[in-house]
Amino acid sequence: MPPILHEALCVPWASKTISSRAHSPILFFLYPQQRSASILSGLSDNPGAYHKSIRRGRGPSSGKGKTSGRGHKGQKQHGKVPRGFNGGQTKDEVVHGIRGFENVFSVDMKPLNLDKVQSWVEQGRLDPSKPITIRELAKSRCVASVKDGVKLLAKGSEKVTTPLNIIISRASASAIAAIEAAGGSVTTRYYTAQSIKRVVKGETDPIHSLQSRIAVPGQTKSTVYPKRLPDPTSRKDIEYYRDPAHRGYLSYQLEQGQGPSLFFKTPGVGTFVAKRVKKRTASAAENRIW
Repeated sequence: MPPILHEALCVPWASKTISSRAHSPILFFLYPQQRSASILSGLSDNPGAYHKSIRRGRGPSSGKGKTSGRGHKGQKQHGKVPRGFNGGQTKDEVVHGIRGFENVFSVDMKPLNLDKVQSWVEQGRLDPSKPITIRELAKSRCVASVKDGVKLLAKGSEKVTTPLNIIISRASASAIAAIEAAGGSVTTRYYTAQSIKRVVKGETDPIHSLQSRIAVPGQTKSTVYPKRLPDPTSRKDIEYYRDPAHRGYLSYQLEQGQGPSLFFKTPGVGTFVAKRVKKRTASAAENRIW
């Protein structure tokens, strides 16, 4: 529908009046319209804010016509089937029972063998002169679908000939020994599932955090990232990355002869104060009634 104009605009002298009294607040209704009326036909929602619903049973050309995507005949086509329904016979969870549980504290580590890392280095897909982190492993497609971290394993350790500087979530003792025998180094540091996504996108530093003291050879200027890399907060993670045997990045916090445990004290560390026991005197025995 075209915009409704005021009657004054249809008068022949309206244009002269507007030009002569352009700044008059009284004749504001005579001002010409600046916005096109066709803007209403171009209004739309933000991209991705609206999802078109599937219209079922509207003909075969839609792809969801006739049977509406339910198939032919049977209980699934005519009605609903409850979860765990086994055709009318006794349910499997009733016959066999539900055993076991889901460990909510377990972590899903992506395994990475040394022979694959050495193969990527020989192909030129990894640069051995720079630290190899989760970002480099993900970008080179050496690992994929990383959830809670990457663990370095020692399969194919005899093929490792290049000194590598690897910074990874976890590493086995055999893998650490093989890398260090070739002249390289292994450092394990803490990552979360969300921080790994940010590291791969380049939003977080893959090496440094507030508590880290990791020395990176050849790094002179640090890059500013919008988000910070987290440090462990649970006792289990802190004890793992405080252990020098795991080459944890928090092992610098340990003093000489101190263990990584936060609960058990290291033997020989600290002072032992013996409890003083008061001796019973004869005067105390005389004051007894019985």
